[in-house]
Amino acid sequence: MSAFQEFRLGTRGSQLALWQASEVAARLADAGGPRCRIVIIKTSGDRLADAPLSEVGGKRLFVKEIEEALLRNEIDLAVHSSKDMPAVLPDGLAIAGVLPREDPLDAVVLPTAVVSGFSRTVTSVDELVAELGPSPSIGTGSVRRIAQLARLFPRARFTPIRGNLDTRLRKLDAVEYDGLVLAAAGLRRLGFASRISLALPVSACVPAPGQGIVAIEIRGDDDEVRNAVARIDAAAAGAALDAERAVVVALGGGCQTPIGALATPLDEATIELVAVVSALDGRRAVRGTARGPRREAAKIGARLGAQLLADGAGEILAEAGRQQSTLIGRQWAADY
Repeated sequence: MSAFQEFRLGTRGSQLALWQASEVAARLADAGGPRCRIVIIKTSGDRLADAPLSEVGGKRLFVKEIEEALLRNEIDLAVHSSKDMPAVLPDGLAIAGVLPREDPLDAVVLPTAVVSGFSRTVTSVDELVAELGPSPSIGTGSVRRIAQLARLFPRARFTPIRGNLDTRLRKLDAVEYDGLVLAAAGLRRLGFASRISLALPVSACVPAPGQGIVAIEIRGDDDEVRNAVARIDAAAAGAALDAERAVVVALGGGCQTPIGALATPLDEATIELVAVVSALDGRRAVRGTARGPRREAAKIGARLGAQLLADGAGEILAEAGRQQSTLIGRQWAADY
């Protein structure tokens, strides 16, 4: 840890990342821990802001430089959206705690109505399909979302959209897209909950593993920081994250793969885990559900991942990987 009883807290500089970092710092202070000095670190993902994630190495680009700073002892802890973290952490690093989970679902955002100026809302997936029509332009670069939503919108044009949340919403309201699909958690945390037109049920789109969970990463041997973070750790959210990440590990998947997983507490001692692996065109999917004691969260995730593989998920992931490699190769060829 740095001198003068101060934690150096590493984070990206985006709107949501700064909200997350400030929330962790405030909670640590309220729990009697040292104050935090926020250190903004620009990541490869920030520098490649205009490139689709699937073409530049996936979402780990949003944590790589921060983790390297942590390993070099330039910061004492790092705060991430847990869905951006690799399923297997670099040697020497560990997740010391998480904040309580925000809404984990994916949310559809429609342009504001011209007359009222308010967001249009729908009450069901069927109503959403009718509202958007047969071939909408949908803003999302997430392989997972595209793979699942292609079943609902087989003729949709899915277009990557990057940038801060308010930038994305401005593009939507300028009618560059018919709709966006974003994490409900980010919308709610940044004060845009009123823009949610429909929270997609898990039956339509299983969220990304870790979606809605803020994770605090530390050096594994730093007991002082670990003990401070333990005071603000949310056990239920941590168990959910363990289960969801274990599914990804079992499937051998990374950030930009069509894997969805969501663990939900049934009571204080039991969780239910839903996971899906979808073909990129939406025509095939393998889905499974498991439940068990919260204290065995990682084991539940590993078992469900193994079951998905037995049911054919490996073939879907292999084909998705080949398709993405082909698309990336074509993009590089076009660039040169």
